[in-house]
Amino acid sequence: MTNFSKDIDICTHFAEDSSEYFGAVTPPIVQTSLFAHPEAQLFAQKLATEREHYIYSRGNNPTVRILEQKLAALEMGESCKCFGSGMGAISATLFTLLNAGDHILFINNIYGPALAYAETLKKFNISHDIIFIDETADIKTHIKDNTRIIYVESPSTHNMQVLDLKAVAKIAQAHKILSIIDNTWATPIFQKPLTLGIDIVIHSCSKYIGGHSDVIAGAVIAKHKIIDQIFEIGHQLNGAALSPFDAWLLIRGLRTLPVRMLQHQKSAKAIITFLKNHPKVAKVNHPFALDSYKEDENQQLKGVSSLMSVELKINPNHNNNHNAFEQLTSFANALKLFQIGVSWGGFESLIIIPNNNHNQLALEKSHISLNLVRLYIGLEDSDMLIEDLTCAFTVI
Repeated sequence: MTNFSKDIDICTHFAEDSSEYFGAVTPPIVQTSLFAHPEAQLFAQKLATEREHYIYSRGNNPTVRILEQKLAALEMGESCKCFGSGMGAISATLFTLLNAGDHILFINNIYGPALAYAETLKKFNISHDIIFIDETADIKTHIKDNTRIIYVESPSTHNMQVLDLKAVAKIAQAHKILSIIDNTWATPIFQKPLTLGIDIVIHSCSKYIGGHSDVIAGAVIAKHKIIDQIFEIGHQLNGAALSPFDAWLLIRGLRTLPVRMLQHQKSAKAIITFLKNHPKVAKVNHPFALDSYKEDENQQLKGVSSLMSVELKINPNHNNNHNAFEQLTSFANALKLFQIGVSWGGFESLIIIPNNNHNQLALEKSHISLNLVRLYIGLEDSDMLIEDLTCAFTVI
């Protein structure tokens, strides 16, 4: 059985037993806040090991447990804990694993709210640095005596830079530092960081895993010891629990994740090929746009998703940021199929403009072009999306 067929089996049947729920082909939504017990002695025993039992749905729930087992299996990890949002997963992980005096090293562009959360940790004497590198070996020079976590995205937010995750993991291990990756872009279908030596994988399940733009959720996958810690502290005490209904929506989303990712990949490749040859495009940021991109089972990325950024050639007569912003907004407003909105991973194509006309210094500090737009390619017909882009290019 190939890895892809194993992933399909996990998404469709793993961790489910229809005989336990009257032959229903989908598991039930166990919509309860608490679980009753027949004897006080048994209840006391379960309370002592709450991580393993159903006591209160803030902790464990049968519907949520099925989702967690599937996600752990997809990432080839030991254990998973799900949360009410991606930020719930990120904040719970950092809150659990860091202590006063510790340091986090963020590599390249990272999801903005994750960095904002790191800023709030400063009041607890937890510091961080954000470094921008081209070579993984450069990480070593930025590690401090108190560095406890190396946090990466690969590909990274906006610029879509790809890091050598095996090399990152080796550096972290050599310095006895935990490595964390946000693997939302690739999903476990196209990248399995734990098999490359990374310690912890985080997902915003609101994106591809949900796939329908109707749920907000997050997940953390790692060894049992780490997830047990996160459960006791970051999950139980911060309280960002995932509801049974949202877990059921995500189980539904997983059913089609492998086939959806193949379609997203196909459409993304078609649109990248179009964009790379368009005279009003300066650069496409996406692994497939690189001359070095290879499709090989031995590669870190087994495929590519459909989130990309595009740096546009702005009319040279409009060389200040205000006019650049005006042209970018004109381009976005001219699109008919691409909707303007945050997030991604659903069925609908989206565009956002990081340049909001008053954040020029912040973008430059983050190495993000002022002429950049982020495109997410949904499940619409790629020829229709190309036609939509073609029409929008006429306004700049």
